[in-house]
Amino acid sequence: MELLSHLELTTGAAPRGTVVWLHGLGADGWDFVPIVRELDLPEDLPLRFIFPNAPVRPVTINNGHAMRAWYDIAMADIGRLPDEAGIRQSQAQVEAFLAREKSRGIPTERIVLAGFSQGGAIALHAGLRHTEALAGILALSTYLPLGETLERESADENGQVPIFMAHGVQDPVVPLSLAQSSREMLAARGLAPEWHTYPMPHSVCAEEVAAISAWLVSRYRSPILMA
Repeated sequence: MELLSHLELTTGAAPRGTVVWLHGLGADGWDFVPIVRELDLPEDLPLRFIFPNAPVRPVTINNGHAMRAWYDIAMADIGRLPDEAGIRQSQAQVEAFLAREKSRGIPTERIVLAGFSQGGAIALHAGLRHTEALAGILALSTYLPLGETLERESADENGQVPIFMAHGVQDPVVPLSLAQSSREMLAARGLAPEWHTYPMPHSVCAEEVAAISAWLVSRYRSPILMA
C-alpha cells in the first residue's frame, strides 16, 4: 500500500525507535509536530517521529463536509454506528508505516503507535491487532472502536502491550465515560493501561506532556526493548 502523505522528524542521528503519531478529526500531521520539542527527550535517546495525514473524506456529523478523517462519524454519540470500513482502511494504512519502518531497520518492538481523538482510536484498534509486539500504544482523549470484534481479532503478540491513556474530565467531544468504558474493556482482556485524567477539555496540557515524555523514556529505556 502506498504511504499516506506525512511529516517526519528525528531528535538525533541514528534513531533508536519510531513513534507513529496520528492526528485528530479535521487536523493534519502538523498538529502534533510542536509536541516533540515539548517532550524534551534525552539527547542520548534519538527517536524518529512520523505524523501521517489522514485521507480527506466526507464526515456525516459535519454535514458531509470533506476533511481529513481516519473514518466517518455518523452521529454525536460517537461510540454508535462505527464506520467499520473506514476504521479498517486506516488500520491498513498504519500497517504500511510499520512495514516501512521495519524496512529501515526499526523492529516493531521499538515502535510506538500514538494518536489523539480519532487518531488514538486507530492507534488502539491497529495496535491491538498487529501481529508483532509493539513498544506501546499512546492513546490520548480517545476510545476503543469496534471493541466487540477485539476478542476474535486481537493479536497474542500485543496481549500485554503497554498502553498510556489520558483524558480531560471536561471533554465535550469524546466523553470521559466512553474512555473509561474502553479502559475497562481493555482491563477485562488482561491489559493494564496507565490511566491519567486532567482538568481540561478535548486538548492536551503541559502536565500530560510531561507524563507522556516519562512514559516514552521508560519504554525506550527498557533493557528488554533495547537489547
